[in-house]
Amino acid sequence: MKAEEMLPDNQNTVEINGVTIRKGSVGAFLASARVLSDSRVSESDRVMARRDIVELLPGLRAMGLFEVFQVRNEQLRALVESC
Repeated sequence: MKAEEMLPDNQNTVEINGVTIRKGSVGAFLASARVLSDSRVSESDRVMARRDIVELLPGLRAMGLFEVFQVRNEQLRALVESC
């Protein structure tokens, strides 16, 4: 499946199993995951990244992301599994 078949350019959200998922959710998750894994990042930025990840989890689960990919970073995996 091509990206535009999943979510055309003129559409910013998709609903899966009653959960609205925004375009860019996977990219936002990855960017926030990078923040958590960077030891140079301030604690306030870490708090924001954790909050952003938690907000994204329902959509990512509805898409089945974690049924296909395993989170290798222990800290991130613990966060994902705890929510």
